Amino acid sequence: MIDRAASAHKRAVSKRWEVMPHRPRTSILLPVFDAVETLPSCLRSIQRQTDPDWECIAIDDGSSDRGTDVVREFSAIDARFRLLERPHRGLVPTLADGIAHCRGRFVARMDADDWMCRDRIAAQSAALERNLSLAAVGSRVRLFPRRDLRDGMRAYERWLNAIDSPRKLRTEAFVECPVAHPSLMIRSEVLRAHPYRDCGWPEDYDLVLRLLAAGLELDVVPRRLLAWRDRPSRLSRTSETYSIERFTACKAAHLASSFLANSNAYALWGYGGTGRKLQNALRQRGKRPSAILELHPGRLGNAIAGAPVVHPDEWLRAPEQPLVVSVAGAVARAQIRAALDRVGLSDGVDYVCAA
Repeated sequence: MIDRAASAHKRAVSKRWEVMPHRPRTSILLPVFDAVETLPSCLRSIQRQTDPDWECIAIDDGSSDRGTDVVREFSAIDARFRLLERPHRGLVPTLADGIAHCRGRFVARMDADDWMCRDRIAAQSAALERNLSLAAVGSRVRLFPRRDLRDGMRAYERWLNAIDSPRKLRTEAFVECPVAHPSLMIRSEVLRAHPYRDCGWPEDYDLVLRLLAAGLELDVVPRRLLAWRDRPSRLSRTSETYSIERFTACKAAHLASSFLANSNAYALWGYGGTGRKLQNALRQRGKRPSAILELHPGRLGNAIAGAPVVHPDEWLRAPEQPLVVSVAGAVARAQIRAALDRVGLSDGVDYVCAA
């Protein structure tokens, strides 16, 4: 499974790392579960990194296939690969076990069905060393295989790759998860202070929102450094933890504890499918809409969820409560943001977009 042509060089690399005690700059955190088909290409992409100062902590979560044999083959040639085997307990406990063994100053997340570009570790570690105010960085991604991508995933890829600054990452954080999890590189002390949690919703989105709520700064290296595999068997497609309902519950919990922490009432712009789900989830957190902002003439003057339906222009004449904009579509959100900015409302302070 390994390219034998370069085996002599790899053995030399391995021997150097074995005889010289060394704390690597970057620990690559790689959970593995029944990934034998994709694992060889993933590990080869790690081995080809232009920055050699890394270790890869591969934690097997009780796989039933030969994935552990694949990791052993690589570790026999390159001592930077380390295999940890555990009974099957799920992703969050597996990540916690792996973090405990990470020695690097930075921890780079990776998934066993993806592969990283040759410069990923070098580019992201350089970004963190260059800007000490950054807690973590992601990167742009390219989803594959392209022929099977749904329109929704293509739109998500475009949205994700358009995030180009810490400010934009923060203002987009309640729209979707603004960092592709397997592209994340984070300072190890930050990750240990904010460990992954199992709350019944996506652990990666929960982590990003907690980091932002703590006032930490995240950015994105503006290069496609990760090839992100999209396939029906992906955990995010098969587990209830990553369903739209659980994403919405995660958003509502973090909105309630941050943006809406000082107010149980808020105005809601938009009451389509997205707005309805979010309103229901916020209600479970004790947050209720005081007004529903709508353009649909058939809804104006009525009441929804106990709140009057008003035209946005009417509400904007005397805005009182914080405003949650829950409108699907990047174009529509951009138009709403422009209208709110014109009347002096500040993104993230007076309103937040949460699609």
